[in-house]
Amino acid sequence: MSNLKMKEAALIYLDRSRGLQKFIDDCKYYNDSKQSYAVYRFNILVNPSDVVELDAELGNHILHHPLKAAQVFQSVCFIAIKTLSLIGQLQTETQINIVLKLTHLPPLPSYDLDLCEFPLDYTSQRFYMMQGIVIAMTTVTKYSQGARFLCSDEACPLSKGFRYIRVHVPGATESSTVRNDFLCNHCSSSLQEDRKFRVLGDKQIVEIITTKVLHAFQGYIKNQPFRFQSLTIFLRDELVNKMKMGNEYKIVGIPVCVKTSQTSVCIEANSITLCDPKVPSGISDNFRCLLSLTSSSCWKFTAILANIFASQIVPPGTYNLLKLCLLMSLVQSSDRNKELEDYLDILIITSDTLLVDRLLNFSINLVPRGIRHPVSTEIFPTLSKNKYGTGAVSIQAGSALLAKGGICFIGDIASYKKDKLEQLQSVLENRSITVYIPGKRLGDDSDQQKAFPIQCSFWSFVDVDSSSRRNAQKPSALIGQLDCSLIPAHLVEAFGLLIHCDESSPHHPLLPSVQHALKKAMDPEGLLYSASKQFTTEDFEKLLAFAKNLNVEFSSEAERMIHGYYLSSRRIRTDSIYGSKLSASALKYLVSLSEAHARLSLRNKVLKEDVLIAALLFETSLTLKYGATVFCVAPNALFPFELYNEEYLEQRDLYLTQCQQQLQQFIATWGLGTAIFSSDE
Repeated sequence: MSNLKMKEAALIYLDRSRGLQKFIDDCKYYNDSKQSYAVYRFNILVNPSDVVELDAELGNHILHHPLKAAQVFQSVCFIAIKTLSLIGQLQTETQINIVLKLTHLPPLPSYDLDLCEFPLDYTSQRFYMMQGIVIAMTTVTKYSQGARFLCSDEACPLSKGFRYIRVHVPGATESSTVRNDFLCNHCSSSLQEDRKFRVLGDKQIVEIITTKVLHAFQGYIKNQPFRFQSLTIFLRDELVNKMKMGNEYKIVGIPVCVKTSQTSVCIEANSITLCDPKVPSGISDNFRCLLSLTSSSCWKFTAILANIFASQIVPPGTYNLLKLCLLMSLVQSSDRNKELEDYLDILIITSDTLLVDRLLNFSINLVPRGIRHPVSTEIFPTLSKNKYGTGAVSIQAGSALLAKGGICFIGDIASYKKDKLEQLQSVLENRSITVYIPGKRLGDDSDQQKAFPIQCSFWSFVDVDSSSRRNAQKPSALIGQLDCSLIPAHLVEAFGLLIHCDESSPHHPLLPSVQHALKKAMDPEGLLYSASKQFTTEDFEKLLAFAKNLNVEFSSEAERMIHGYYLSSRRIRTDSIYGSKLSASALKYLVSLSEAHARLSLRNKVLKEDVLIAALLFETSLTLKYGATVFCVAPNALFPFELYNEEYLEQRDLYLTQCQQQLQQFIATWGLGTAIFSSDE
């Protein structure tokens, strides 16, 4: 009676959820097909909450005994097919393969699978939910979705018909579905597969890590060290190729124990959902107050941010140019699940690599996808052997794909070999990487290739003060030009921003840094400055999370200025032999820099004041690469004064206003005829 009641509830649910109509449509497809089928596969979408309200016992079966629940729906569907004459060829109930697709699981702790908690429950054969980031995936291979067997004794009544049907169930291996040692229940003769009725499906294996594991790939671990491992996900049929490398997903599935050379726990995926980013509600009260106090200026707020940023690493007022660029790059990282195009790659040339390394290390920890590339691993995707012996090739993500929507900090660029630098240059220029899969590794005659978009910004630095490199440097004949011969010229060009941190200059005084280091040595956990107490690391995390999710648009004045500066710069940096030194990507970087300053200023509209900051930064970078030109900017153009108080901020505003007038004059002189632009430009 209990089983009959569940069947009635299943039929009522199918009718109410419009699943019955979809089932009838699927049956019509099979009935109209001229092909003979041994197995008829149906996906039924199930909302567990609705089923529990309708019938608690059936809901409990779906959540905790999914294989038994599938048998209930299998019986209901068989009766429906026979009653309504939906599929004329169907003979037995075993020919129906029901796959219950859950929309979600109850938001309760008992349904979450956490790899950091042991022991794992993989014996109950029930549904769990886990959330993770894709770090590896295989190519798609085939598996036996269903098969028909016949008794080998022709005199046996079971040597014909569709009595022996085997279908894949969660956790089953290939040999569980198809092998040659099955026996007939009627006469105990061996069963033989009718191969022309074998049904093949697609299979893909994916590895994920839980989100909290990302702390291990950042510069330092905030809490105690912890152990982590990846979890293997089996995707089948309609779920194949639904997951992308580097994305974060919620997976509903059944944990199983798979025995290979090493026994491991895997999940047979039932449904996958791309995780939506959490949109921050706002910024801290201290930053809101600061924004209000500086509202009269378009430059003061970001100047103060750069001045006080990372006071745990460097004293306020030092490395302001670098810190402003880092903040702008951080707000251009994206939590939005879209094609990220607003990259801000930074290459830093410095003689104090220890301090710069610490500063960059600190900064990447302020965004969810800030990844420090371990030297012992690969930056970009690589091939490896699949441990499950399916014949598929596993593609490992690498640091760049793991940093999707964030920052990939690759350390000292001079530590990489020539082939890796060439690969990095290609990625910076094309924003994609192609993995070639030899056909022999797939048992195929033809090779395959798979392209992956690289959606992160890259940070790197180079030490110019080591003795070997210092001796190799050549004096520059051009004003403002920095000798970059230690790095391939095309690679330097591929980075959007080139920054020179010269600690011997008056703008990087040594005394504050020395005092800071001594105080930190005596009190490592102490907050040395009032700014550190007023604007904490958590405040900066909230600010960056809010700023990078702002949707910004350009004002007409900003558009005219950015195009005018770009075209004027192309004209003055063009010669008859080598052509223009500004690549087509230069305009994208100018746009990205302008957007970044507007976002960091917590504005939705890009103003001409933002374009000025972008132009000064970009021109500084161009001067380091090629030397100064007509539009000559000082190395300290963005921070000409030490920002002690309001008076110095006012002086900086006056200075930047003069720079804006010089930029407009530069555009008027060298950008004649650039007032009207085509849509392509």
